[in-house]
Amino acid sequence: MILPQPRRTVISLQGQINTNYFGRQHMREYTFASITLKTAIIHTVTYFLMGVLAFTFLDYASKYSDPTVANLMRQTNDPLVAGGPLFQVLRGILFGLTFYPLREIVFARKNGWLILWLVLVVVGILSPFGPSPSSIEGMIYTILPMWFHLMGLPEVVIQALLLAFLSYYWINHPEKKWLDWVFGIAFALVLLLSTLGLLAGLGILRTPA
Repeated sequence: MILPQPRRTVISLQGQINTNYFGRQHMREYTFASITLKTAIIHTVTYFLMGVLAFTFLDYASKYSDPTVANLMRQTNDPLVAGGPLFQVLRGILFGLTFYPLREIVFARKNGWLILWLVLVVVGILSPFGPSPSSIEGMIYTILPMWFHLMGLPEVVIQALLLAFLSYYWINHPEKKWLDWVFGIAFALVLLLSTLGLLAGLGILRTPA
C-alpha cells in the first residue's frame, strides 16, 4: 500500500524545484561579455571620479611633492598621471575576468555587492601580495610615511564600494536602458578628458598659459 506524501513535503519540493529552475534561468543572464564590459566601464568612471575628488580635496599636488614621497610616486603634472584613466580600461577588464567566475556568489545573491566590496578591500587594498601604498605590507616594508598610507585609504575604499555596488546593480538590471546611456556617456567623457590631458602633458596639445 502506497501512502500519499504529506502536502507540506510536496509544496516544499515543488518550491525547491521552482527556485532552482528560476535560479538557472537567471544565471544565464550573467554573460561573460556583460560582466566584463560593464565592470570595465564602472571601474574607469569611478576611478576618474574618486581621483578628481581626492586631487581636489586632499591636495595631492603638494602631498606627492613631499621629499619622502616624490622619489617613489610620479608627480601630479606627469603626462602618465593625466593619462592614467586610459589604462583603467585594462584593469577593469581584469576585474571583470575575476568577477565572472564569482557570479553565482556575488551577482545572484541579495546584497552580493557587500561580498564583492569586502573581497576588494581585503585582497586588493589591505592585503595585496606586494607592498602597495595603504596596504599592511606597504606600511611595513616601505619608507613611505604613515600619513601617506592613511591619506590614500578613503579614496580607494570608497572607489571599491562604488565599483562593487554599481557593477552589481547595473549587471542585475539589464532592462534599465538609461543606465547604459549614463555610464556609456560618462565612460566616453572620461576617455576624452584623459586623452586631452595626456596630449597636453606631452606638449602635443597646447593649453592656455
